[in-house]
Amino acid sequence: MTASSKSLTKLLVAVLVIAGALYVAFYGATLFGRTIPGALDKQAGIKQGLDLRGGSIITYEAQTDTATDAEMATVVSMLRARLDKLGYTEATITRQGVKKVRIEIPDISNPEEAVKTIGQTAKLTFVDSDNKVILDGVDVKDARQQFGPLSQSGKSENFVELSFTPEGKTKFAEATARIAGLAQSNKNFIAIKLDENVQSQPSVKEKIDSDNCIISGNFTAKSAAALADLIRAGKLPFDLKDVELRSVGPTLGERAMQTSMYAGIVGVILILLFMLVMYRLPGLLADIALVAYIALVVGLLTIFRVNLSLPGIAGIILSIGMAVDANVIIFERMKEELALGKTVGASIDAGFNRAFASVFDSNVTALISAAVLLYFGTGPVKGFAITLGLGILTSMFTAIVITRFLLRQIVALNIRNPKLYRAGVKGGISNV
Repeated sequence: MTASSKSLTKLLVAVLVIAGALYVAFYGATLFGRTIPGALDKQAGIKQGLDLRGGSIITYEAQTDTATDAEMATVVSMLRARLDKLGYTEATITRQGVKKVRIEIPDISNPEEAVKTIGQTAKLTFVDSDNKVILDGVDVKDARQQFGPLSQSGKSENFVELSFTPEGKTKFAEATARIAGLAQSNKNFIAIKLDENVQSQPSVKEKIDSDNCIISGNFTAKSAAALADLIRAGKLPFDLKDVELRSVGPTLGERAMQTSMYAGIVGVILILLFMLVMYRLPGLLADIALVAYIALVVGLLTIFRVNLSLPGIAGIILSIGMAVDANVIIFERMKEELALGKTVGASIDAGFNRAFASVFDSNVTALISAAVLLYFGTGPVKGFAITLGLGILTSMFTAIVITRFLLRQIVALNIRNPKLYRAGVKGGISNV
């Protein structure tokens, strides 16, 4: 097989792979017995945010003059656990200001009932095998996730360390002395309950007469931290009050989704035509790379179940513009190199090398902006930051790697007429 045949094969395979990836991104596929969901799949496709699907927005405020960051983080963990328990797994929770928490629940049917259930103060209890309460939230001073060896010869592991009040220490010592003696009947355990739901059920081997105790098991750092948060939630010194309840109708969401999709489609078509008219053959290849960008972004949004909102769609469209902007910079550099009399192949390499610093710097600054929005923003702002950051990273890959690969295959096919690259004839351009 000649070099030209190999390049033609690579070019055709690349185009077919991109076309296939675009189809799979939207419609899904089954490969090697594994189902890959598509973006249009109603069950496993892209998650739509509150502004697209409709639902309710609930804002809670801590009823206290002062609330620490640790206490509010505990509130968020408690509310997250309750929402998951109620089946609202797609709900989002974000802090607002010092004492407020905002919850967005898509598709909720009875927001008033959800407010009553979600907004109650958590009730923490420690019970024995007979469901007799041993301790409650006021007896626990603190709970922390820790990592380290539990004995001198043991290996390091994740665990939860509890500290008790003086009254809690006395109650716990009396209870553990009694429960440790129930080992033969397999009743030597203590169940830790939050809102009557068992969170953990550690066994008791001996009397624990200390200000602290350790809950060990097959914890990960995340699960240990989650249990510590829930235990702390049971001792919150304040109630939560709903200060805002707002509904978003699904009709508004559907219209907004349709309008956004139409705007996105029109925008992409205009960009494809612009690149084709302005840069001819390189523009056509940039269009193919742009299709690859769309397939990658849609696929990643589906796989990682990113909650897509209207601001998120705006972030994607903005990153499409940045992807094209990178190609514009590269192609202009290529035209400058061609005007100096360099070959098409050398001009392509020089164009990418000279433009890389500018493309990299502009994308990094945009990524920094997205990171700042993600860290400090709430709700829809975070959605915009996530899709913008994801789009920027993907656009850099498609603009620099895929476009360059396609251009090299074209050159290897001896398609080297400068006019196809929208270059003038000044400077005695060579076609070698």
